[in-house]
Amino acid sequence: MQLAELRIGTRGSPLALAQARETARLLADIGGGNAVQAAIETIRTSGDAITDRPLSEVGGKGLFTKEIDEAQLSGRIDIAVHSAKDLPTELADGLVIAACLKREDVRDAILSPVASNLADLPVGAVLGTSSLRRKAMALRLRPDLSVVDFRGNVETRMRKLAEGAADATLLAIAGLNRLGLADRASGVLDSDAWLPAVGQGAIAITARRDDHEILSLLARLDDRETSVRLTAERAFLAVLDGSCRTPIGGLAELDGAMLTFRGIIVRPDGSEALEVARQGPVADAVSLGTDAGAELVRRGGSGFFEM
Repeated sequence: MQLAELRIGTRGSPLALAQARETARLLADIGGGNAVQAAIETIRTSGDAITDRPLSEVGGKGLFTKEIDEAQLSGRIDIAVHSAKDLPTELADGLVIAACLKREDVRDAILSPVASNLADLPVGAVLGTSSLRRKAMALRLRPDLSVVDFRGNVETRMRKLAEGAADATLLAIAGLNRLGLADRASGVLDSDAWLPAVGQGAIAITARRDDHEILSLLARLDDRETSVRLTAERAFLAVLDGSCRTPIGGLAELDGAMLTFRGIIVRPDGSEALEVARQGPVADAVSLGTDAGAELVRRGGSGFFEM
């Protein structure tokens, strides 16, 4: 296979396509005299097809990658571009995260016609979100809120909000930035008090484990800081078996050669939260995340996420 014929697989939402086009542009830039021309192929996933039920009821994050993984392993596509927060904790056998693009803003944004933060929402206001993390963390701060399921891409959720289906919704500011919609945010939630989803704001590119030519190419795209941070966060998530069924937040940040990690687990009804923090050298990214996750498993017990 010639690298000039690289095939990129992605979901078909405007955000997913924007991320795939950014990847294609960067690949063309690193090609030099032998520019890499990438064709983008959109793949409809089970997660995109199921819109009438919360993902936590039908299979979780893997529903957004299953069909793309199959296309990649069969050779139909060469690489896949994902929002890192959508990747399951265990990738399909034979696939690896080969590169991460430079991370965007990790924070959540609130979109609302009546408030710029959760505290200012009226008593009993309706919050629309399909994320168990956002729901649990919101109820932790505001147990009076009524939470309704908001499925769909960014534009769909913004339309539902405009139609009055909820008083507010929460979205990743990274996605709004990439779509040129940041001005639609009413406010941004501080990550010091409101931890994001693991991988939020990062674009992860997967490739076949044995495709050494493509792995070598993608290594030239990789943003080391983002990859190190994601490594710690995903190690944390793996210990907790994180999925769409579990309200978990985690964020690793880099300061020179030192890595700081903070994590949280929240009961689905927001009634209890446990937090953890770790700091250590970059080389210990996996062990820092793993140890933080193990502490929360010990403290929370086996039934922590049960309602």
